[in-house]
Amino acid sequence: MAERTEIRRRPKNRRAQIATVAAEAFSERGYHGVSVDEIASTVGISGPALYRHFPNKYALFLHAATDLATALEGAITDDADTPAATAAERLDGQILAAIRTTVANRRTAGLYRWESRYLDTGDRECIRATIESVNRRIGATLAELRPDLPQRDDVQICVALLSVIGSITVHRSNLPPKRLERLLLDACRTVSRVELPPPAEPTAASTRAPGIPLSNKREVLLNEAIVLFHARGYHEVSIEEIGSAAGINASGVYRHFAGKSDLLAAAFHRAADRLTVAVSTALGESTTPQEALRALVAVYVRLSFAQSELMSVYFAEIGSLPSAQRTELRNVQRLNIEEWARLLGETRTELSATECRFLVHAALSLVLDVGRVMHFDPTPGNELRVRTLMLATLFGEANVAPDHAGEDTGG
Repeated sequence: MAERTEIRRRPKNRRAQIATVAAEAFSERGYHGVSVDEIASTVGISGPALYRHFPNKYALFLHAATDLATALEGAITDDADTPAATAAERLDGQILAAIRTTVANRRTAGLYRWESRYLDTGDRECIRATIESVNRRIGATLAELRPDLPQRDDVQICVALLSVIGSITVHRSNLPPKRLERLLLDACRTVSRVELPPPAEPTAASTRAPGIPLSNKREVLLNEAIVLFHARGYHEVSIEEIGSAAGINASGVYRHFAGKSDLLAAAFHRAADRLTVAVSTALGESTTPQEALRALVAVYVRLSFAQSELMSVYFAEIGSLPSAQRTELRNVQRLNIEEWARLLGETRTELSATECRFLVHAALSLVLDVGRVMHFDPTPGNELRVRTLMLATLFGEANVAPDHAGEDTGG
């Protein structure tokens, strides 16, 4: 009897499997840090076999970014079909839908947030429209719940809500799913009820302080590099372009930095050093953990508005650094988070250390997202609004009190 030949069949979900592997790789190492061959190898197929499902790497990237946005929109839309007696219950339902979708896609949910610059303009606008649709749906419910809320406040609060939820994509701390849901829901409820201070009207004198002082060629190079990285992405900018922007040739750049990654790391370390000095000063002038946290919030917001491009580049491009430099910087960040979480734990003794870390990440995350909506216009009113949202996230409704620190000075 002839031996039967086993027929190997392709899995029916091969396309979905490829898309998941690609999304996780892009989220971890960025668009330029991942190759099609690497994705194919992880799936266990050849490059040509992958191309039967996706024509190129960009198609994979677009699929990943689009899927995440449409999953969130779908979750919010589905929740709208669920009967709810009150606007408060509907808002809770929308928040929980966003939380559960983000938790389910935690390893990839930050992809659009940091890598969207590599999408073609039309694709980027389509995904942005989907995300704005989510904001509008939540905003409409919030407006029904708080009919006297000004439109500007509604928008900024909705952005803060999604930022608090999305913050879980930037770290790897873990909580049991139900406890995580409750923690994020409670934080979002507090943020949704916050009374924002009146915004100061922008004036002609309102100008952003430079993020890096331009005292010599090295500082000029750091400043120009961050501006270019922020505008176009680290991988799209050459040493020659950085040198040209700083008024020197490429060989002049190499007299100050061994390469582009050293330049990026130097800028990040400069920002970390500034924050460390400011934090030490703030802590030295505080007498209680809550007072210290309020001081840290004020410092962080002030520095973030002063060097918003560097802040954005840090979150988007830290994965572009060589492993040793990346690890060193993340260790510095981890120590900073632990200090905040320790102070929060001494203030809110009902929370575990891990819960405190989640809330610290949430508070820090919303600075970038709400700041972007404000175009990082460094008016005292804008900075006070962001501080108010941070304090609501950290302290919860029972503990938060209005923050008036630095209203007259912007600090």
